[in-house]
Amino acid sequence: MTPTVLVAGSGIAGLSAALAAADAGAEVTIATKASLEDSATGFAQGGIAAVTGADDSIAAHLADTLTAGAGHADPAAARILVSEGPDRVSDLIALGTRFDRDTDGALRRGREAAHSAPRVLHAGGDATGAEIERALARAVRAHPAVAVLEDALLVDLVVDRGTVTGALVQIAANAELIEFPADAVLLATGGAGQLFSHTTNPGVSTGDGIAVALRAGAAVADLEFVQFHPTVLAHEVPFLVSEAVRGEGAILLDEHGRRFTLDAHPDAELAPRDIVARAITEAMRTQGGRPVFLDATAVASSDQESRAAYLARRFPTIDRELRSRGIDWASEPVPVHPAAHYLMGGVATDLEGRTSLPGLFAAGETACTGVHGANRLASNSLLEGAVFGTRAGRVAATTIPTAATLTSTSRPVATRRNRSVSPAAPPTAFSRAGLQELMWREVGLVRDHAGLTRAADQLTAWRGESRSPATRAEREDAALVEVATAMVDAALARTQSLGAHSRADSPLALAEAS
Repeated sequence: MTPTVLVAGSGIAGLSAALAAADAGAEVTIATKASLEDSATGFAQGGIAAVTGADDSIAAHLADTLTAGAGHADPAAARILVSEGPDRVSDLIALGTRFDRDTDGALRRGREAAHSAPRVLHAGGDATGAEIERALARAVRAHPAVAVLEDALLVDLVVDRGTVTGALVQIAANAELIEFPADAVLLATGGAGQLFSHTTNPGVSTGDGIAVALRAGAAVADLEFVQFHPTVLAHEVPFLVSEAVRGEGAILLDEHGRRFTLDAHPDAELAPRDIVARAITEAMRTQGGRPVFLDATAVASSDQESRAAYLARRFPTIDRELRSRGIDWASEPVPVHPAAHYLMGGVATDLEGRTSLPGLFAAGETACTGVHGANRLASNSLLEGAVFGTRAGRVAATTIPTAATLTSTSRPVATRRNRSVSPAAPPTAFSRAGLQELMWREVGLVRDHAGLTRAADQLTAWRGESRSPATRAEREDAALVEVATAMVDAALARTQSLGAHSRADSPLALAEAS
């Protein structure tokens, strides 16, 4: 019989997995909660990192990835990422992805924070994710072995005697629940940026895949590691200003015009993201919470081209957005602050995407392969989706359901723990906005035991009051609370600061403050 694979999610990981599974002989259904093209991938401005030049090397990309991961990344996973990355880029090009090229036709390569060489490929200047999504979606829609189910929310996994045998999906049009039997279910629903009041993630990023895995008893790992992007436009409607802008020479200034990032790291604006984001947070604290400024007037232009023309050509999406909001960034600095951007942790997998539950796979931001460690290297996320999505799709289509053997010492796995609420916990009615404010305040860039405990108590109270969700919004809220609880548990368990997980009450932080 032809194996059947259900893929939940339609970003680069889900679409890559679907194509790989279909090419391996499976019948594939993609269930995505909005349209096929609506995913976090489409919002990715920065690019995709891969070794494509003679002046770069796999060893250098590996070293940069491990360094950014703060000693917590899995070397085996990172080696697979950087070694298979060039082939996956070639695959994307073969599918019609139009990466930017120099006048001689060579791939144009940029440099971003913590990369030792220019290896980041872009498309449309700052529309890389949208171009990749376009090419993959077109290939998926044209593949005879792939069916697409849009406006379909993943609700739960179907588990029979410890093996995942399908999933429940809610169709938006009529709120109907449909059970999809499958030989393998592959989770690629993205991250959970909607946990926080400030995020770069689209509204669909509500942690659905991680939540259903938790409810089914799958192991998760590294949920305490949330990457906050340093430069998001300080405006009612958030808008990410790509790290590539800093790679081109833009600098960060406080409201007095001082370049404060030099105090935090010798690489200043091009230091790892967690360092830059915390430096911005500290600068904002000293100036009453007001945003800092990204100064692109420091970006050099040629004699033949004005700075305004260069910025518009190099960053057309950002340029249009800023100018639509009345900001002439060629002559004035842009107010920015950090925002939740990427979840390094997720459903624990082996190097082929297998989870601890037979029949269940995960890839992309939903998964934790260990490749990012405690802090993702810039532009490695699209690469991870392509590399590990492809690996997971191939294996999901060709193997009898077995569970992963999760032995990596860099990724201690965990399952949900029950918690008793403190008598002093303030009872507040649940709202998504309230959850997001709680998580931003207590589980944001800098954490401590007291704040994490307050968050845990409030989450426990909300979980105790929860009713069976019926609508899509209610199911998303339940997923967010589920993931938030596991994230806070993980953050409480890690008492030392590491990478993106910064504890103000760690012994080292307390010693430095004394």
